[in-house]
Amino acid sequence: MTDLEKNLLESVPTGLYIAGEWVAAEGDKTFDVHDPATNDVVRTIADASPADGKRALDAAVAAQDAWAATAPRTRSDILRRAFDLVQAHKEDLALLMTVEMGKPLAEARGEVVYGGEFLRWFSEEAVRISGRYGLNPEGTGRMVVSQRPVGPSFFVTPWNFPFAMATRKIAPALAAGCTVVIKPPALTPLTTMYFVKLLEEAGLPAGVVNVVQTSRSSALSAPIIADPRLRKLSFTGSTEVGRKLIAQAAEGVLRVSMELGGNAPFVVFEDADLDKAVEGALAAKFRNIGQACTAANRFIVHRDVADEFARRITERVNAMKIGRGTEEGVTIGPLIDHDAVAKAQELVGDAVERGATLLSGGKALEGAGSFYQPTVLSNVQAGSEILREEIFGPVLAIATFADEAEAVRLANDTEYGLVSYVFTQDLARGHRMIDALETGMMGLNVGVVSNAAAPFGGVKQSGVGREGGFEGIHEYLSTKYTLIPVD
Repeated sequence: MTDLEKNLLESVPTGLYIAGEWVAAEGDKTFDVHDPATNDVVRTIADASPADGKRALDAAVAAQDAWAATAPRTRSDILRRAFDLVQAHKEDLALLMTVEMGKPLAEARGEVVYGGEFLRWFSEEAVRISGRYGLNPEGTGRMVVSQRPVGPSFFVTPWNFPFAMATRKIAPALAAGCTVVIKPPALTPLTTMYFVKLLEEAGLPAGVVNVVQTSRSSALSAPIIADPRLRKLSFTGSTEVGRKLIAQAAEGVLRVSMELGGNAPFVVFEDADLDKAVEGALAAKFRNIGQACTAANRFIVHRDVADEFARRITERVNAMKIGRGTEEGVTIGPLIDHDAVAKAQELVGDAVERGATLLSGGKALEGAGSFYQPTVLSNVQAGSEILREEIFGPVLAIATFADEAEAVRLANDTEYGLVSYVFTQDLARGHRMIDALETGMMGLNVGVVSNAAAPFGGVKQSGVGREGGFEGIHEYLSTKYTLIPVD
């Protein structure tokens, strides 16, 4: 570890952030955060208990009325100052993500840009919350429709995009006038903690955002969700956990936003521009070392171009450099832990046993860290686990199809529906795919779709609600209708 990294890590608070103060956890309990590239402990931080979670919710509830009454322009200005501070500290944020999560530094810088845009976007949306006023159809009264903040909100964020997932939830909540308790992931909590320091510097009042990192997620989350003062739950993570949280939230009839698992199809038609398809595939599959809910999971390629597509992909994958994300030229960092490596190995092994051809990679690396080779499989057979499960690793699995109808059937043959990717030069076919594919988002001749100005979310088992775009702030607003009789 370099001196730069040590100094940066020492600047990250170690406590919980409750009511505007960095405080120790109950019983002074702590847990360690590791660098997945080396397995070294990089920081020891406070480990929140359920009682700490209640303290955080108490603070959010106490701050709610004043924050809701704060002028929209004031909320906007705080978010804009936070955006500016993120730009000033972008290298620190990027390096911190690389150290605790493993992604290459260049990709971490990209996440800072992406995550920062939520602060800028929702700083602009904060002053555009509006309603309507008008005569009812009968002419007997005037209708006033207004928007109110939902209220105290609880966020559970994932480890794979530690900065962007925090800003994507916090920014619209603050813009709408909601206070927040956030539980960052135990594997990558430091980026959120550093970011909240910047929010504090931007002038955010005490209690509006509270951070309770913990190694005991369900024990802390359950009583917060069960508390009748909580009004909103937002979670990004697996569908399995999401279902359980939705069930818990149902008891209090909470508003929920759930961004859950994916099994994204990447469809390449016979008329596709293969150069663009290959570039799109590399971005859709290997960004974040394949550890993204939007990562392409099933490559469904027309049989006439499948061999050439596989050849070009394999050539590019063989040139990828594996290593710690801080090293020059590295494009594939470590997976988050050894369990992720074992899962990738299991899925690849099952596919090969069922008849797939291993074109590249397929092995874990020996030594420190949780590294897995970038892998390409062709001729993946129906029934293979890799076509049903979310891979969450650098494994590209190619299956083939014969015609458009089969491509649509294969693409939709999943319980998930987050995002899809389609490559074709036929404009009419592209429009048909927009209607035919059962996903909340789609990339047409592009391998990355996320944007702060666009609604992010899925259908089916991939979740409910949307984050980002004009739609994002409405997840934190409730609509009130008032009738005023006409004299």
